[in-house]
Amino acid sequence: MKTHPVTLPEMAIVAITRGMAGAGAGLLLAERVPREVRRAVGWTLLAVGAATTIPIVLSFLGKRDASG
Repeated sequence: MKTHPVTLPEMAIVAITRGMAGAGAGLLLAERVPREVRRAVGWTLLAVGAATTIPIVLSFLGKRDASG
C-alpha cells in the first residue's frame, strides 16, 4: 500500500492553489464583471493556480513511501 505523508501547511497550499484556479475559472464564466477585467483577472488566477500545482504534485510524488 502506498502512503503519501502530507503536512498541514502542504494541505493549505493545495487548497489555496485550487481555490485560485477555481476563482479564475469562475471569473471567466461570470457575466457581472466587465469583460476586460474578468478576462485579465480570470486568466491570471487560473494560470497561477495551474502553474503552482505542478511543483506541488512533484513534491508529493518525491515524498511517496511504499510500505506493506
